[in-house]
Amino acid sequence: MDNVRHKITPPVLNEVSTVSHDKINQHLSNWTERESTAEAMIPLIGRLYRKNNVVTSVYGRSIINQSVIDILRAHRFVRQVEDSELSVHDTMPILQEMDKLNLGRAHVDIGKLAVKFKDEGGDLVEFLKREIGPIVGEYEAQSEQDANNDTKDVVLYGFGRIGRLLARILIEKAGGGNNLRLRAIVVRQGGAENDLEKRASLLRRDSVHGPFNGSITVDEENSALIANGNFIKVIYSGGPDQVDYTEYGIDNAIVVDNTGIWRDEAGLGLHLKSKGVSRVILTAPGKGDIKNIVYGINNDWITEDDKILSAASCTTNAITPVLKAINDEFGIEDGHVETVHSYTNDQNLIDNYHKGSRRGRSAALNMVITETGAAKAVAKALPELKGKLSGNAIRVPTPNVSMAILNLNLKSDVDVEKVNEYLREMALHSELQKQIDFVNSPEVVSTDFVGSRHAGVVDAQATIANGKRLILYVWYDNEFGYSAQVIRCVNQMAGVDYPIFPKRARD
Repeated sequence: MDNVRHKITPPVLNEVSTVSHDKINQHLSNWTERESTAEAMIPLIGRLYRKNNVVTSVYGRSIINQSVIDILRAHRFVRQVEDSELSVHDTMPILQEMDKLNLGRAHVDIGKLAVKFKDEGGDLVEFLKREIGPIVGEYEAQSEQDANNDTKDVVLYGFGRIGRLLARILIEKAGGGNNLRLRAIVVRQGGAENDLEKRASLLRRDSVHGPFNGSITVDEENSALIANGNFIKVIYSGGPDQVDYTEYGIDNAIVVDNTGIWRDEAGLGLHLKSKGVSRVILTAPGKGDIKNIVYGINNDWITEDDKILSAASCTTNAITPVLKAINDEFGIEDGHVETVHSYTNDQNLIDNYHKGSRRGRSAALNMVITETGAAKAVAKALPELKGKLSGNAIRVPTPNVSMAILNLNLKSDVDVEKVNEYLREMALHSELQKQIDFVNSPEVVSTDFVGSRHAGVVDAQATIANGKRLILYVWYDNEFGYSAQVIRCVNQMAGVDYPIFPKRARD
């Protein structure tokens, strides 16, 4: 090897320093400008929500009551699912024009509208009238209709993990006008002397989901919690049929039973014996002939005659929309669902007696094989898959967020790119966009999905396909995502209808 010494030309330091300094200033200037625009969006978002009951989002990420950084982060997310990024400068004109159109109640994804408008061009006002036409000028008619509607009172029977998250969602949505109203929480008799304060504290602080977004005070004299202005009566009762809700001004209420104690028609029917109750929904799989509803799949089965319904399980809600999408496009011969599920209160923190197999062992120290009925329960919402799926579960030492591994044999050949592109389209532009989410990052882990309001999130990087064999990995927040699905069911039971726009982001 020749011993050659190469001459290295030193950099021109002043020139490099000048370029770097300009670049730094440019980045900071761009960021400050985007922050300023996001700040200006907040009153428009709030006015559309509180006056018109229009819930705005960016590619499925709600921007109601969000900070400037949260709004910018929602826009940044778009780069994961589209070919280019989305700027607040693209969505701000959409909001400004929507604010002038006297809109009726709806869910409007301004991110998808902005991307579609960038593709099509033309006059923005005409574009919006075409895309969201059914709600343009509908504010007065909607207000009159809401005034004539029956009450939409909601009672939470039980106040555990799901009950408190349902309360958070209901309180959060109360500011939009004539929505569901959380009127009462029913808990067991014999609480501690400072029971109200303890329950307020559990609602106020959550080790998994963080602090409550707002203010909570305790009204000891009236046995109530005041959360963001919502008066929520706390009722102590010995059973579902032992409350007269009309004594508290509650009537025609929907009771959400999240105790899991009563799961058949006889048990849940006890609620209907209490004055002021019109309907009941269970936050667990129902037994017998009770309809198990997975919102987005079979919620059209709900009729006015249904007094008792079930919202199925968190896992059934997570996997059924994805299974339906795959079955509709490629056909499913058979398959196996393996759930990797966070531990729950049903397990022991340390080894102790438990009536269930293996569940007596410490949840915080062990992976625990256990049974799940989710695979079979899919058929209750999606009868075409009856007898085609087996299932099992492994409880793991994490407090929240689970994963379903769908190992499927299909009727047609597929490849990774084809499947991922199809599921991406389903997540963004189909009627299942509230149920299926899609992520295409090689770095995501379970905690990244805490707070997800989708029933399940397809991890595109983990998809495996070979001929007619397909393996999908679906994340889900088994607490918050499921709670969001329950609220969607309750909305339908109460007749609170939110049309979703745009119907399709792009043809």
